[in-house]
Amino acid sequence: MDHSSSRPPAIREVIHWPALIAAVSAITAVGIAIGLGLPLLSIILEKRGVSSSMIGLNSAMAGVAAMVAAPLTTMIARRLTVVNTMVLAIVAAAVSALGFYYAEALWMWFPLRVIFHGAITILFVLSEFWINTAAPPSRRGLVLGIYATVLSLGFAAGPLIFSIIGSDGILPFLIGSGVILLAAVPILMARKENPPIDESPNYSFMRYVFLVPTATAAVFIFGAVESGGLALFPVYANRTGFTESQGALLLMMMGLGNVLFQIPVGLIADKIGDRRRLLSLFAFIGLIGSLALPYLIHDWLLTAVILLFWGGSVAGLYTVGLAHLGDKLHGSDLASANAAFVFCYALGMLVGPQTIGVAMDVAGDHGFAWALAFFFALYVALTLFRIVLGPKRA
Repeated sequence: MDHSSSRPPAIREVIHWPALIAAVSAITAVGIAIGLGLPLLSIILEKRGVSSSMIGLNSAMAGVAAMVAAPLTTMIARRLTVVNTMVLAIVAAAVSALGFYYAEALWMWFPLRVIFHGAITILFVLSEFWINTAAPPSRRGLVLGIYATVLSLGFAAGPLIFSIIGSDGILPFLIGSGVILLAAVPILMARKENPPIDESPNYSFMRYVFLVPTATAAVFIFGAVESGGLALFPVYANRTGFTESQGALLLMMMGLGNVLFQIPVGLIADKIGDRRRLLSLFAFIGLIGSLALPYLIHDWLLTAVILLFWGGSVAGLYTVGLAHLGDKLHGSDLASANAAFVFCYALGMLVGPQTIGVAMDVAGDHGFAWALAFFFALYVALTLFRIVLGPKRA
């Protein structure tokens, strides 16, 4: 007698492609818009004779907006649905992006920055929540690796577009706004895959910041190191004897590592049961690379190779941290934790450049490397503590 019919059917993990395409499209548009918008707005303000400190203050509104919008995202999405919230955020981002062209007075750029980056933050949070929800657990690392790669390419495409079209006239604003609006098409096409957020979150927002600390601390370190590194590495390279173009090429090698290693990193993450071990390894590689930098910086080729792998390892903190978050939480808890994840990234972006800048003033040029090492050492200590003594959950 054949008993095969009585066996329970094998659970088949399905990748929800429409949802993934929609979320990845949204985040690609975000990457292009930010990559195009940040240099464009700074150049225009400089042409208008605005001081560097005021340009910096206006740019800092991005971090402030992100930290305000992230805690509100889950509440809004629960009331309006994820798809409707993302479409509204796209419209707000597109309109505000175009609004910069028509806003003559400097004070108008401050609320525009808040609206633009607040909307972008909502897109970040909900795209990552949607991707984490749509990705099967055994393929989550791969899917998030693809996501991180596409996001990195979007960031790279923005400056490329800017270098081609320049800052004159309405064209760059129309392109930025149009690219953002295009992201609404795949989102609306995938509206039947809308991830539900039916119940209220179980905790207050700040509780989610500490609920899965190895994930949220990973993205804080990533935000601090990435923003601080991008802002101050050109200065460090110049002070240690490289030309502006050589420094720019070294920075490009860091970005190239970010792009090339995300999918392999995701595949490795899927093979490892405890992703905290991989996060700790990436931070350790970052620590060793940072400590070695003062001794190797005078050799351009060797520095370029180190930065290639260093960039991939640093970016792995974001990808694997996000995958680790998706492993531990679901539903409204995951949506709220994704918001906390983006909040910690924004916090890192605020803390990183200031810390590294102060370190360079206090400890000399190599304070750049020592400050980076300090951030990585903190995270290595945290992960080792959590793995050895902490609960399995986080």
